[in-house]
Amino acid sequence: MNHNKSTIGNVDNEKERIEESNASDLSISAGQESHPAAIVNTEQPPTNVVPAAEPPPAPNGGYGWVCVACVACINAHTWGLNSSYGVFLAYYLANNVFPGATYLEFAFVGSLSIACALLVSPVATIFTRKFGTRTTLFTGVAFETASLIGASFASQIWQLFLSQGVCFGFGMGFLFVGSVGIVPQWFTTKRSLANGIATAGSGLGGLVYSLATGAMIPSIGLAWAFRVLGIIACVVNGVCAMLVKDRNKAIGSSQLAFDVQLFKRTEYLLLLGTYESPLSLGSLLTMFLQGFGWFSMLAYVVLLFSLANFARSVGLTATQASTVSAIFNLGQAIGRPPIGYFSDNIGRINMATLMTFISGLFALVIWTNAKSFGVLIFYAIFGGTVAGTFWTTIAPVTAEVVGLRNVPAALNICWLVLVIPCTFSEPIGLEIVSFDGGYLGAQLFTGFMYVGAAACVLFLRSWKIAEVDEIEGLQEVGNVDAVAIETKVSESVKEVARKTARKRLLNGIWRWKKV
Repeated sequence: MNHNKSTIGNVDNEKERIEESNASDLSISAGQESHPAAIVNTEQPPTNVVPAAEPPPAPNGGYGWVCVACVACINAHTWGLNSSYGVFLAYYLANNVFPGATYLEFAFVGSLSIACALLVSPVATIFTRKFGTRTTLFTGVAFETASLIGASFASQIWQLFLSQGVCFGFGMGFLFVGSVGIVPQWFTTKRSLANGIATAGSGLGGLVYSLATGAMIPSIGLAWAFRVLGIIACVVNGVCAMLVKDRNKAIGSSQLAFDVQLFKRTEYLLLLGTYESPLSLGSLLTMFLQGFGWFSMLAYVVLLFSLANFARSVGLTATQASTVSAIFNLGQAIGRPPIGYFSDNIGRINMATLMTFISGLFALVIWTNAKSFGVLIFYAIFGGTVAGTFWTTIAPVTAEVVGLRNVPAALNICWLVLVIPCTFSEPIGLEIVSFDGGYLGAQLFTGFMYVGAAACVLFLRSWKIAEVDEIEGLQEVGNVDAVAIETKVSESVKEVARKTARKRLLNGIWRWKKV
């Protein structure tokens, strides 16, 4: 009996010693990473939140592919349908459809739809948490259908603002927010490929509906073109809303409209492009005042909505202009799955950096010299493959930056930050055209915005390399990839690595590593 009591006492003493050791390990500085106790301790008590809340591994397929198909169809009938606004815009500018309306007002209609979709994202996230994904999606279906049917009866520009602008944006926002986080929940090693296939739906939708809209308006009129689009979108989105399934409960998704703690993380602010460097990091980080999402949207929206009108400005017919817009969307459909596939192979942030830079290069070199139908088609197909890189990579990249649980809250903040560039990008583009008397200024603006976005994500890539290096040092293993970090590394180790990586932000800019 005395032997048993002494044994129990020794065990208790040892448990207390381990708990004290764990507490001290979590507060070690970056220069003390050699202590092995700072690695993983899955036996810690519930006060250490992370080990107790580790999500189960994703199926990496199965019903996830059905969800990919559904999300692709939703994207086709939201963002893809919205892409056809370039055809509507060319028609509005060439015909006196709404007497007294200016080109700037028409530009704001298209920008408003994207801005409202992003602005409503926190409300849509609250809907998802309170009522579930399916209710959120059906709310979006109702808004989008009402907007297109309502636009068919519009006779004044303010009515078009409310229907094709605001109401369509709300519908697109509910559908987008309800579906955007579903695909990453079902995949690990194939996550970027699956996300690329899902986002390719917007390109296919843009292709189909640019051609369909260009054909319907002359044959059945503007009003019935809106009604046909509304009926088709209602049916397709409704079916997809019934079939899609989330894994929010399985992974413990936060589903927060906002998570202010994310603003304390430098790497997330780099993703948003809203980072102001503290004095401890010096002036080097002031370049991140604008970033990946901000610059990408300033370029992408101008390109998306201006291409058809640019075709008309160089002497092409309305049919040729709608064809150019359609081919641009075909390029997006073709390019997004390979971007996703190679993201899984060479690194998601690497791919985002490279493809965003190439998009700017194409705009500066090819689009500025496109004066004929053939060259414009060439640019539309090749430029389109990389123009939407942001939409293809943002969800997987965000998962790497903040972790899978925090993706909904992180994306909501991202969408809100992007409201301003999405609202004013096309009006800025048309103002440049009006001032310059041609499209060269808008083309240069688009190209340099893409290059700026690539520069910002390049520094995000450098942070990620520093984080991976630190994790490899703490774990005393090599070749830790994104999947291993997500599934096999404890949050305590990742937090130590993040803090150290923030101090080494510039060390890995020109180094190659799969991140």
